[in-house]
Amino acid sequence: MPQQFAAMEYVLGVDIGTGSVKAVAVDLQCRSFADNQLYYSYNAPKPGYHEQDPELIWEAFKTCIEGIVAKIGHAPLAVSLSSAMHSLIAVDAEGSALAPMITWADSRSAGIAKQLRQTDRGMAIYKATGTPLHAMSPLCKIIWIRENDPALFNKTYKFISIKEYIWHKLFNEFELDESNASCTGLFDIEKFVWYKDALNLAGITPQLLSKTVATDFVRNYTGEGNAGVNSLKLNTPFIIGASDGCLANLGSMADKPGVAAITIGTSGAVRVASNKPLRNAAAMTFSYILNRDTYICGGPINNGGIALQWWLKTNNPNPTDADYDHFFNQIAAIPVGSNGLLFLPYLTGERAPIWDSESCGTFFNVKLQHIQAHFSRAVLEGICYALKDVLDAVQQNAEPITQINVSGGIVKSNLWIQTLADITGKKLVVVQSDDASAIGAGFMALKSIGTIEEYPTSNYGDLKVFEPDAGNGAVYANDFVIYKQLYADLKGTMHKVAGIL
Repeated sequence: MPQQFAAMEYVLGVDIGTGSVKAVAVDLQCRSFADNQLYYSYNAPKPGYHEQDPELIWEAFKTCIEGIVAKIGHAPLAVSLSSAMHSLIAVDAEGSALAPMITWADSRSAGIAKQLRQTDRGMAIYKATGTPLHAMSPLCKIIWIRENDPALFNKTYKFISIKEYIWHKLFNEFELDESNASCTGLFDIEKFVWYKDALNLAGITPQLLSKTVATDFVRNYTGEGNAGVNSLKLNTPFIIGASDGCLANLGSMADKPGVAAITIGTSGAVRVASNKPLRNAAAMTFSYILNRDTYICGGPINNGGIALQWWLKTNNPNPTDADYDHFFNQIAAIPVGSNGLLFLPYLTGERAPIWDSESCGTFFNVKLQHIQAHFSRAVLEGICYALKDVLDAVQQNAEPITQINVSGGIVKSNLWIQTLADITGKKLVVVQSDDASAIGAGFMALKSIGTIEEYPTSNYGDLKVFEPDAGNGAVYANDFVIYKQLYADLKGTMHKVAGIL
C-alpha cells in the first residue's frame, strides 16, 4: 500500500467522457488528491458520423478504476458517475449494442433538427424538455434511425446512453439519472417524466427507454454478472450521478445563482445554476437537471480547444507542450484586439447561440501589417468571443452573474484566462485544476453517503483570481460588436458555400 495514502478514506468520481474516462479520488474534506485517465478514439466512417464502440469504453472504465485503486492502495467508500451527454446506443434485451454508439458530435441528423426548429411543435418540445433542437440530441438521432435504418429501429429493445450501458453492465438494470434524461430532448424537466409529444415524434414508447431515477440514486456493488471491477469491495455504494456539464458546475463550486461556470475542453460551455429552467428561444439555451432543486442552464460551443489545436497544427502537425508555450508567448507580444484582425471560430459549425451547422470559420480584416502572431491572438480571442456570445444569452433571464469559475484546458494558461476576463468583463476564478466533472461526481458521492451535508463553496486553497482590465475591455467591446455583425452578414454566403461543397 502506498504509504502516503495508507490511512486516507476517500470516494471516487468517475467521468465517462467522449475522449477518455477519468477517475479522481476525493478525500472526506472535499479535496482531490489522485487521478487516473485512459483514452480511447472514435470512428468517422462517413462525413458527419461520429461513433464509438461502447464495449471499449466499458473496458476503459474498469481499467481506470482498477488503476487508481492500485495507486492509492485501498478501495473507496463510494463511487459516483459523471458522463458525456447526448450519446445514443441501440441495444438488445441483454444490453448488448446492436450498432456503434452515436456521440454528441455526430451531425447526421442536422437536417431533422433544422426542420424542427422551424415548427411550433419543435419549439414546444424545446420548452418542455430544455434540450436545444440540434443533431446532438438523442431525439433527433432516434428520428434519423427510424427514417434511415428501420431494421435497426425495429429490433431495438432500448435506446440508451453510455451511462446506462455501463450501469447495466454493473447492475443488470436499465436505469438513467434525471440529469442525463434531461439532455435527451425526450424528458419533461418540470414534471420529471418522459415527455409524451417528443416520444410520439420519435415514434417510440417509454418502454423503449430506461426507468428514470434521481441523481443521488444508489445501488450497492455486488460483483455479479458482467460487473468485474475486482478492486472494489462488495456492497460499495454506486451513486448514479449526473451529466458531465451539470457536475462540472458542482465541481467548480458554481451550483448557486450568480456564479457561472465556463469549461473549455475540445468544445466549451457556459453554465449557471438556477432554481427554475431558464429558457431563451432565440439562443436556444439549455436547462438540464442537477437535482430536483437545481437546474444548470447555459449553452455549448463547438469550437473551444479544437480551434486552438487546429491553428497550432497548421504550423506543426504534432504540437508539443513547448509549442503551446511558444503559442502563448507569441500572443503576449501582440496588442489586445490583434490590430483589428477578427476570427469567427466556427470550424465545425456552431451550437449556441446561433445553432448553425452550416457556419464556417473566417478571418476578417486581414492586412499587410498582420503576422502569424496576430492570427494566433485572433484565434484565442475568437474562442473567447464565442463564449461571451453565449454568456450574454444566458444573462438575459438569469440572476446577475458576478463571478465565473473556470475549468478545463483554459486553466493551463493565465493569458487565456485573462483574455476571457477582459472580454466578458467578469471576475474569473480557478477553483480546480483537476477534472471538474469527476470532482463534482465525488462531491455528490460524499453527500449521498452522509459525509457532508452541503456542497463546498471553496476548495480551501489559494484561489487564482483574474480581474478584468477596463482598458482591454473597451477594445474588446468595440470588436465584439463587429464580431456579432460578421456572422449576420456572412450567414447567407456560408450556407451557399455549404450547399455547393
